[in-house]
Formats: sequence, C-alpha cells, structure tokens
Amino acid sequence: MRVQKEPVDVLIVGAGPAGLTAAIYAGRALLSTVVLEKGLPGGQLNETDLIENWPGFADAISAPELMRNVRAQAERFGASIVLDDVMGIEPGSPTHEVATSQGTYQARTVILAPGSRPKELPAENAKRLKGKGVSYCATCDGFFFQGKDLLQIGAGDSGLTEALFLTRFASSVTIAVRHPQNDPKAFRASAILQQRAREHPKIRFLWNRIVESIEGDTHVSGVRFRHLETNEPETRAFDGVFVNIGHLPQTDAFRGTIDLDDDGFIQTNIHLHTNVPGIFAAGDARVNANQYAQAIVAAGEGAMAAIEAEKYLAQ
Repeated sequence: MRVQKEPVDVLIVGAGPAGLTAAIYAGRALLSTVVLEKGLPGGQLNETDLIENWPGFADAISAPELMRNVRAQAERFGASIVLDDVMGIEPGSPTHEVATSQGTYQARTVILAPGSRPKELPAENAKRLKGKGVSYCATCDGFFFQGKDLLQIGAGDSGLTEALFLTRFASSVTIAVRHPQNDPKAFRASAILQQRAREHPKIRFLWNRIVESIEGDTHVSGVRFRHLETNEPETRAFDGVFVNIGHLPQTDAFRGTIDLDDDGFIQTNIHLHTNVPGIFAAGDARVNANQYAQAIVAAGEGAMAAIEAEKYLAQ
C-alpha cells in the first residue's frame, strides 16, 4: 500500500497529451507534480501511427515517439509518472485525497485528464468476436490482416486515418457510411483525409448502410448490413472489422464527486475549473471535447489547467 506522506502541489490523473503537457507546465513552475496513469503513458496516441499536424515537425512524426518525447520533457522538469489506477477522490481543504489501487495521495490541486476509451460497436456478435477479427486499434492489429479484405466503420478523422493505415496490409478496405454519398454529413473528417481516402486504389465505400451483425463462429467471416433507403438486409464477406465510432470518457471514478454531463464528460467553466475548488479538467474527458478530439487541443488544455492550478496555489 503506497501512502504519500507529504502533499503534492499538483496531482494529474492521466498521462496523455493533456496530462503530460500539464506536468511540463507544473514542473516548470517549480510545483511538486505527480502524474498517475493506469495504462501506457501517451494515451490514445499509442494507438496512432503518424501525426502530421503537430506544430514544429515539417514531416510526420511517429505518435508514440512524440509522446515519449513529451514524457521525457515532463520528467526533465521534475514530474514523477506513476503507474497506478485512480479509484476515487475525496475533496478537502487544504488538500484533496486521491485513492488509487495501490494507496492514497494528498494533493493541493488535482488536474483530471483521464482521456477516453473507444465506443464499442452496438451490433450483434461484435462483443463476442472482439479480438477474433473485430478490432478497435488499427495500429495494434493491422499487421495481422495482411492480404485480407477489411471493413472500417467510422468516417471521422480517426476512422479515415485508420482506413488509410490499413491499406499497408490489406487487399482492400471498405468504409461503411450511414449517409448517402452526396450528403454533407457523410464525413466528419478533414478535407485532406477525405481526398486521400477517395483517391486510394484499395479503398471503397458503402453508402447508406448500418451494421446490424458481425458474422462468424470463431472468427469474423462477414458483416450483415441494412440499407437505410431500401431497408433491405445485405451480407458481405470480410476477414476483419475495424471500429472507430467515437469515444467515452473514463470518468467513472469521479462520479458523485465531480459534476459530469449525461454522457459522463467532466463539466468545467471556460477556465477549466470543475465544481470543486482546486480540481481542474483537461483533454478528451472534458465536456465538448468531442467537438475537436485533437491531441494538440488536449495539450493546450493541459497547459491551461496547469496555469490555473498555479494561480489557485498562489492565492
């Protein structure tokens, strides 16, 4: 059982772009800083291949490499990164108590940056066949589908990025889109990703379809769709299904303590203050984060939250 004897100035929950950037700013302000992360530091960027739109890199950079650099920068300024799972927060004054799977911490301020997890596909057999041809991470699993015919579900930035990545391995990648081809709402992705996907010889589109069922006994063998205009069912053969239909905030540990919206996102004011004085939030788990869902936005919010924590401590 780990017990933090001396309170830390800033305790950060989550070591993704928001949490690690907050750690850089808190460390540079000479505040004692601990970052708690239950998984691999770097957050969802560990499941991303390349980043092309991070300022300062004329060429694309490996997302995991970028996050290793950000982590090293945070540690250079004195932040301690601890692998531990936060179970709950007990607000207090002058310190808040943070309970983890390995002990407790006392913190004068807390920055919540727990990030989010992929939404699961609400289709028959999707859960049963997860890991058996159904995947939520192209960079993790794409290699295992060399020469296969794949279905990508999700037409936002992340979905098209994954589809383009999968073309390195697959014979074909089909993107299922629930809207008609000429509907302005068909894509939520940036124009450049749309262009790349449309022009790629291995990528094709299925318009006006929703997925009703994943077919297969021990492994994915196909997908049953429903055409939204004709209402007709249709089954097509696929070797694998990759899903990217959005994310859910990882905020269960804060429920009942921190104000959340109906979807579980942390509610804050424009300065990233939660309803509890001295507790701030940043990144993908914060309310309205899904409007942007960009690593650079999360990093910016992490910087803001650390600055607000510094101001709070100076009062």
